[in-house]
Amino acid sequence: MTIPGSGPSAADPPAPVLLTEPAEGTPDVVVDLAALDRAAGRIAAGHGPIAVDTERASGYRYSQRAYLVQVRRQGAGTFLIDPVAVDDQVDALIAALATDEWVLHAASQDLPCLADLGLRPAKLFDTELAGRLAGFERVALGTLVELLLGYHLEKGHGAADWSRRPLPVDWLNYAALDVELLIQLRDALESELREQGKLEWALEEFESLRTADPAPPRKEPWRRTSGIHSVRTPRGLAAIRALWEARDGMARERDIAPGRVLPDSAIIQAASVNPQDEQALLQLPVFKGRAQRRLANTWMRALRAAAALPKSDLPDPAPPADGPPPANRWADKDPEAAARLSAARSALSKIAEAHRLPVENLLQPDLVRRTCWQPPGDVNPDSVTTALRAGGAREWQVGLTLDALTTALKASAG
Repeated sequence: MTIPGSGPSAADPPAPVLLTEPAEGTPDVVVDLAALDRAAGRIAAGHGPIAVDTERASGYRYSQRAYLVQVRRQGAGTFLIDPVAVDDQVDALIAALATDEWVLHAASQDLPCLADLGLRPAKLFDTELAGRLAGFERVALGTLVELLLGYHLEKGHGAADWSRRPLPVDWLNYAALDVELLIQLRDALESELREQGKLEWALEEFESLRTADPAPPRKEPWRRTSGIHSVRTPRGLAAIRALWEARDGMARERDIAPGRVLPDSAIIQAASVNPQDEQALLQLPVFKGRAQRRLANTWMRALRAAAALPKSDLPDPAPPADGPPPANRWADKDPEAAARLSAARSALSKIAEAHRLPVENLLQPDLVRRTCWQPPGDVNPDSVTTALRAGGAREWQVGLTLDALTTALKASAG
């Protein structure tokens, strides 16, 4: 395949060719075990890397499960698999996908719901991450396909309700196109990374992503309620927590996205106004709607339970932070740490620019902050290497940043 341009510095590529449907036509959706067995057999008989993608219904459903799994492999074609229709019995697919490298775009978004189905790659290539390491400023799938392969993908259904059945044909085309050119894109990016001397870096990143442990549940997820910063009293925070927990339980039971049960803005408003009865609650804008009127008793029970809590059970307005304070407070709290962070950020920015990398891919910002806030007792290359590895830095990152970070950690306010 001829690739227009040679990478991030390529100029004036030919006008892209619009793709509105897969070259082989819209695939039928696999909805029974017999069809899944046939699809798995064809995938296993194919050759080379396997393009994989999923579609979820995050804005509509509570669960983050996959409602569609897209698979494409050379010599096999494209398959759209409905895991719900086969009761998540995808053993045949697990075996078929174990034969070679998976190619995904923004793999961290898809790997958790694939793992829930028992689908885990033995080897991984992430085209979005590859694009970042190769220095492309924009790394959306459509952007990279257009720049490197000369095609414009028909988009527009990524945020759709993929739990809907039957799925419209234009949605199926959209889903199939997400894997249509993924293998060619992988090959183009591999060539670009090899030319830049970054392929080994990318392979380390892919393996780290593939083997990463699932993120632990947040200790107090209700504190992520949008607008919570406007409520500062312990009693008000208790009201937010009670409403959030009532909403979360209802959303989980009904498998509805929490924001569709009750918007965050309504939780904040109710906690701020503190209505004393259902009539007062129903005067608030969101609660005037018919759906909320039916649930008014539920919300008032939560508010009354929060109002009745003893002071000892109220949430702390400023809970202990897991890590250093916000960087904008360092100058007052610890001027030497602020000096270290400033020196580190400056040095890392220069390294990232020299290698055409996003600085956050050179070294995770959280690791930089933690290391600068609490550096090793004896700052030297060995101790800094140990700290970086303990924080999850890959070997290529340690190699690029060790000298500069060691020097920065010796910086002081004086």
